[in-house]
Amino acid sequence: MTLRSQRQSPAASASIDDHMSQRNFDKLARFIYDYSGIKMPPSKQTMLEGRLRRRLRVTGIMGFDDYCEYLFNEDGLQAETVYLIDAVTTNKTDFFREPNHFKYMAEHALPELERNHPGRPLRLWSSACSTGAEPYTLAMVMESYLEARPRSNYAILATDLSTEVLETARKGIYGNEIVDPVPQALRQRFIMQPVDPRRREIRVSPKLRSKVGFARLNLMDKTYSVGEPMHIIFCRNVLIYFDKPTQQNVLSRLCDCLVPDGYLFIGHSETVTGLDLPLRQVANTVFRKI
Repeated sequence: MTLRSQRQSPAASASIDDHMSQRNFDKLARFIYDYSGIKMPPSKQTMLEGRLRRRLRVTGIMGFDDYCEYLFNEDGLQAETVYLIDAVTTNKTDFFREPNHFKYMAEHALPELERNHPGRPLRLWSSACSTGAEPYTLAMVMESYLEARPRSNYAILATDLSTEVLETARKGIYGNEIVDPVPQALRQRFIMQPVDPRRREIRVSPKLRSKVGFARLNLMDKTYSVGEPMHIIFCRNVLIYFDKPTQQNVLSRLCDCLVPDGYLFIGHSETVTGLDLPLRQVANTVFRKI
């Protein structure tokens, strides 16, 4: 089977409504877990089918089992893995999501890091950046903090597993409603409005976009090629999709990327309880490398 031989007319391809076999769901779930660390229990089969329907329409393949046949028996994974992972990852994001983290960062973490690392540019990493709201929020916080410190500097790395969300993040164009949580003063400085208000979208300013570098990175990789150690790492609302052994491995590798006394921020619904890590808690879901 080839993708070309499976293509149908748009009307025909709109009628994908079958279900994948249990055997193929198990194979897909195992591959997704091994590749990304994301758990796919049996209760998520319907969700997975729903997420993959659009991909099947794009490829022209008419059924889930045909798609799995292509993936696993005809070497389709080499070409299809990126699109498969894009389809199954969850990419909810907002500016200033979990705002207490940014408050703690500005009031405590940044002053402490400046005292301990004088004269060095601060390096920040948004390790599951989704469509970019988190790293751009970090940039807003940094710009505000360093306003009275013109000789200080910083750089932000933003990574994600999904190429689709990274493409959106690089553009920095969003619907109007996503910037509702951004304080008005920051909105005026860093958010550009369209000339035509009917477009109902905004764009992050070029200055802010220039401070963020985007790259694809899989947290399941054995090592993270991120350059010099980071002063601050955000890894929020992704650990909940991992089992405990995967959480241990990912967080250990993130700690390896932190400077001594650097800060790690995780999601408010996440915990490091029971994990062996060189961290001490300094605030709710905020940790410092020992």
